Order: sequence, then C-alpha cells, then structure tokens
Amino acid sequence: MKELIGVIGAGTCNQNIYLTAYEVGKEIGKRGYGLICGGMGGVMEASAKGCQENGGLTIGIIPHKNKEEANPYLDIVIPTGMGIMRNLLIVRSAAVLIAIDGRYGTLSEIAFALQIGKPVIGLQTWEVSTEIIDAFDAIDAVQKATERV
Repeated sequence: MKELIGVIGAGTCNQNIYLTAYEVGKEIGKRGYGLICGGMGGVMEASAKGCQENGGLTIGIIPHKNKEEANPYLDIVIPTGMGIMRNLLIVRSAAVLIAIDGRYGTLSEIAFALQIGKPVIGLQTWEVSTEIIDAFDAIDAVQKATERV
C-alpha cells in the first residue's frame, strides 16, 4: 500500500508557487508515494500534475458534488459536496502534509494537522507554530516529509 503525502495550498497562485508545487509533486511521484490534495487548481493542480507525470498516484478530495470540477491531473477524485469541511478528510488521509503558500483553507488544514499530531512541512507558508517544519525548497520538503511517513 502506498503512503499518501498531503499537499495543501491555495486554489490560485502565482507562477513561482505553481512551479514549486509542481516540483514537490514531481519528487513525491519519483519516490513512489501517493499524493492527496483538495483536487482543485493552483497548488493542488500543480502538485498533482508533477506527481502524475512522474509515476505517482494522485487523489483529490474535492469540495464539490461533481467530479468534473476537479483538476485533470487526478487518478482518483472523491467529490464530497462538503465545501471546506472536506479539509479535515484531506488531513486525516495523509501520513504527513506539505503546506505550500496558501490562504485560510491551508491555515485550517495546518491547524487540523497539528491538533491531531500529523507532521506539517512548511514551504513559503503560514508561520503560526514552531511545530511546522521549515523546508528550503521542493526537494528538502519532500525529503523531510518522507522521513516522517
């Protein structure tokens, strides 16, 4: 059974964050892990694309009822119709999470993860706790994540 690494971040982002998220996904795929995310655009799309293009399994737990609203780089789409309440499902499903940039949804996922004892690797994200493990770049983030799976 493949371990899942969660990648959390905003549904829209600038090109630099998109490329960083793509590199994170690429590293996850190359190392043989699965990636779980919120299944929408931005960081979620970029990381799923990088993972899928490098042989990794990609799973998206989307906030909508229709799987057609998910990004095209997902092998498995789980439509919940739950809106942001699906954030806890993402956190629970991952062995470890990598937070890249992000907005309030990402902040909620970080908070859920820390509350239930899941490791969070931070890459240009919220600095709200000393429990978030800082990473310098995509390779460092995935290395730190795989050490905690």
